[in-house]
Amino acid sequence: MSYFDAASAAPLHPVAREALLASLDEGWADPARLYREGRRARLLLDAAREAAAEAVGCRPDELVFTPSGTQAVHAGVSGALAARRRVGRRLLHSAVEHSAVLHAAEVHEAAGGTRGELAVDRTGRVAAGEVGAALGPDTALVCLQSANHEVGTEQPVEEVAALCREADVPLLVDAAQSLPWGPVPGAWSLLAASAHKWGGPPGVGLLAVRKGTRFAPQGPQDERESGRSAGFENIPAVVAAAASLRALRAGAETGDEAARLRRLVDRIRERVPQLVPDVEVVGDPVHRLPHLVTFSCLYVDGEALLHELDRAGFSVSSGSSCTSSTLTPSHVLRAMGVLSEGNVRVSLPYGTDGADVERFLEVLPQVVRAVRERLGVPAAEAGAARAAADGAGQAARVPASPETAETAAGPAGSGGESGGLVVDSLGKRCPIPVIELAKVIGEVPVGGTVTVLSDDEAARQDIPAWCTMRGQEYVGERAAERGAAYVVRRRA
Repeated sequence: MSYFDAASAAPLHPVAREALLASLDEGWADPARLYREGRRARLLLDAAREAAAEAVGCRPDELVFTPSGTQAVHAGVSGALAARRRVGRRLLHSAVEHSAVLHAAEVHEAAGGTRGELAVDRTGRVAAGEVGAALGPDTALVCLQSANHEVGTEQPVEEVAALCREADVPLLVDAAQSLPWGPVPGAWSLLAASAHKWGGPPGVGLLAVRKGTRFAPQGPQDERESGRSAGFENIPAVVAAAASLRALRAGAETGDEAARLRRLVDRIRERVPQLVPDVEVVGDPVHRLPHLVTFSCLYVDGEALLHELDRAGFSVSSGSSCTSSTLTPSHVLRAMGVLSEGNVRVSLPYGTDGADVERFLEVLPQVVRAVRERLGVPAAEAGAARAAADGAGQAARVPASPETAETAAGPAGSGGESGGLVVDSLGKRCPIPVIELAKVIGEVPVGGTVTVLSDDEAARQDIPAWCTMRGQEYVGERAAERGAAYVVRRRA
């Protein structure tokens, strides 16, 4: 089995395993006690803090360990906002932040605070100038991840940090994905990370608060971890986390492992569009993590694709709506405006064998083809912008009467949408509405329209993305009795 989901949780690093086993014998006692066992535990905890602080680029007394990366984010956001209450209550964050930041922002908003969402471009990257323009006198905190967890795009943290410092606004960086590959540059104020992202044991996070940053810990406190993370420290896990981070960072500094994984990811980015028709590789091609690549396959059910890859021996993840419990596309892909159906995220762990990547490239085309065939996608549509009216899963469609056109696509004559075809995809989940659109687009003349009726939230994202990929014009969305009506004009 080839595990390609390190962005969710990396396998335990060999160094972490050794450190964990060794510290189980030495680090079980209370580090706050003065007897021999307590002093020994304290030495291990202090050494781990120094190693982690060196990797982060801060002082040891600025860093505390938390029970998870999520708790580090929540503690960082709440503590920074509370300390800045007299300045203002506005929180700024990018549209592609991890859910830990978004959940903290929701709690802040529910308590009477305000928040602003910073848009990203099609690669998932924030423009530093737009962050600077959004800073105001009431801005209490800015949150910006160093690199995105779904598409790997790196953010301009150093530039944003300089703008925040000039405006005297603290910047919290979620560095969970990037920290193994190098320190986060710039004059950031707070930083959070999670050990299981770099091969440390789960249940260890870290929070760094630089000196001079106003911070008021929220919730019950005790004397441990500077009052910023309550509870007895899991010293063996903390030691293992710091040891694996130091080992990975040593490899990253030589460039060997990062460069090797980047070459493997470059191979995937190059070959997947050549091997699989109708694929969109997303994320910034240059400013990105070395080990992560994401692509979306048109006319493919993401859940079925992941199951088939699992059967073939590959563990990957997805941001498609059909793979989530909420049945909504990933907020990251939605913010980027890219295709979400058939989405696959490949994130290679430390030590990935190049032969496994080559085998993945051999298996993927067969798997995608099989899923498309089960969905009734004719071969011509899977590889070219041609419509096929016959075949399994034929779209339910009728020429639009004036009444139907007015209901589904707005008043007759508004943009010339009346008189086209209407495809009824109500009750069907993506990618079916997109497949049915593709089958009938060739039946209208150039300049004519197809209106797709759909009550699947993913259609709002995937139909415009299909138009971009196919060179068609997305006219817009109209209200309908059920769901929404999505109007597409044929351009080719």
